[in-house]
Amino acid sequence: MTPDVRPLVAGNWKMNGTRAALDQIKAMAAGVDGPLAEKVDALICPPATLLYVATALSTDSPLMIGAQDCHQNAAGAHTGDISADMIADCFGTHVIVGHSERRSDHAETDHLVRAKAQAAHAADLTAIICIGETAEERKSGQTLDILKRQLALSVPDGATAEDTVIAYEPVWAIGTGLTPTVEDIEAAHAFMRAELASRFQAAGRTMRILYGGSVKPGNARELMAVENVDGALVGGASLKASDFLAIYNAYEALTA
Repeated sequence: MTPDVRPLVAGNWKMNGTRAALDQIKAMAAGVDGPLAEKVDALICPPATLLYVATALSTDSPLMIGAQDCHQNAAGAHTGDISADMIADCFGTHVIVGHSERRSDHAETDHLVRAKAQAAHAADLTAIICIGETAEERKSGQTLDILKRQLALSVPDGATAEDTVIAYEPVWAIGTGLTPTVEDIEAAHAFMRAELASRFQAAGRTMRILYGGSVKPGNARELMAVENVDGALVGGASLKASDFLAIYNAYEALTA
């Protein structure tokens, strides 16, 4: 954890969830509506088909709703894409950009990720910018070089602690059940904090840096206690309210 930085527990549903899953959103909205909400933020990013209904279901709850991607342009002939303004129009508050699955499946570059983050900022959305190394890059000792490059090229110059969140997701740990050691996570987050502070000064010292990659109820407390880890970007474990809330509630002990 970073002193004086409010943690964020975010769930990325990816390409999962139909209307039947809205009961999970309801349960999450109710489950985060308690004293811990004064100290910790909660966010769910469902598929775009559920975005508007999800925001309606969480209207009276601290649970925030975001999207999983946006186009870099505000409008135009881009069949199948959604803009940041459309997300905001559905009352979304956040959007994930640069997730490794977008980078690999759709060949998204750091420059495109930066443009998407800028589009999010223009629509008054918080951009969650994902970075992380592959297994091959890790084995060859390139982890910090990859993080340095992705931070430099993917994060817009005007980013602030209010409109930008960084999510470190080692690509090899996503959905595999594997996680880096606590020491590895601490080293990576310390490096990212130093890079952000050098570039953005005060904003960089308080910009939230989430950890993602096989975060589960069983390891959440240990991972969230690591210095400079300001929350989690949760994948599969965010699909069930019971699992997501167990991760969120790990902060009860950490913020006591």
